[in-house]
Amino acid sequence: MAAVAAGALVLAACGGDDDGDADAATTGAPTAEPTAEPTGAPSAEPTGDTDLSSLEGSIFVSGSSTVEPISIAAGNAFADMAPGVAVTVEGPGTGDGFAKFCNGETDISDASRPIKGSEVEACEANGIEFVELAVAVDGLSVITSVENEAIGCLSFVDLYALLGMEATGFGNWSDATANADEFAAAAPDLGAVHTPYPDLDLTVTAPGEESGTFDTFVELVVAEVGEAVGADDPNVRPDYTASPNDNVIIEGISANPGSLGWVGFAFVEENLDVVKPVQVDGGAGCVEPTPETIASGEFPISRLLYIYVSTNALDENPALAPFVDFYVNEAITTMVGAEEGQVPYVALDGDAIAATQQVWAARETGTRDGGG
Repeated sequence: MAAVAAGALVLAACGGDDDGDADAATTGAPTAEPTAEPTGAPSAEPTGDTDLSSLEGSIFVSGSSTVEPISIAAGNAFADMAPGVAVTVEGPGTGDGFAKFCNGETDISDASRPIKGSEVEACEANGIEFVELAVAVDGLSVITSVENEAIGCLSFVDLYALLGMEATGFGNWSDATANADEFAAAAPDLGAVHTPYPDLDLTVTAPGEESGTFDTFVELVVAEVGEAVGADDPNVRPDYTASPNDNVIIEGISANPGSLGWVGFAFVEENLDVVKPVQVDGGAGCVEPTPETIASGEFPISRLLYIYVSTNALDENPALAPFVDFYVNEAITTMVGAEEGQVPYVALDGDAIAATQQVWAARETGTRDGGG
């Protein structure tokens, strides 16, 4: 994962999707109190000898609701040190966040996936340049209701049979049994199917197409099986309840015993009383999503989480660079993890953190490392 993180970090010379809650949380005087409950460790001390107490201004962060809790925690802690800086964080989704970012409307874009080529082009068209920084690791947790005792593990093939385009119209788990057995023969390396499925109403609640969590699930799971079975359109069935709000997804999953969906790991860890994470088999056996299996890459639906910082805004907003300094040198090292009070994602390891910090420190060189 450290190698992935180091390779994915990009210092981009120009412009180079996710579940979300459109409500913004704002920290710091003189604005209103946060509308989201802040998550994170107690405030860290400022780095270096910088005096932040007299700093004034505002910072606007938008994008992935998966990354939103990390940015809220960082914003709350930074506001304690720089009370004159208002940090507003919202989570409408990775795609919607990039649309605002590339239009010059935000200082930072939270993202649960790397920026797409079309989004890079949108940034370029508007003269928006940026730095890409990995901040944590997340596992996409496949979830069902805690009342669903019939399902404990699902393979990539199972998930495709239940959630792929060919499952459109299926209202019962058992409806997908025949397709799953057929797909298993065409995709033997993507996990054994757990058929026959139970005679249980199937209700799907999951992120919508504006979400980086949706994109990642399609890329890592649906497209893999779809290609193996020769699907014309390897995508998620359209007849499900889609929401950009992770909490709405959790509510939908908890309300129906035969529910199925997926969401970021942190939201599952905070709701284990109402939803059940399902073990996932990507071809190497059933693996439970845990901080350890996600960090090691053993859990087959793992991904990096990012922030994108506008270098245009850095030139215009004196509060932005100190905030990002704090974010990459303090927040991602102390506020992300499995300890009480931390944002419950998987922290980057030492090498990956050093890579993020190196990219941020080198932002003014104008060099470019990799794609974007």
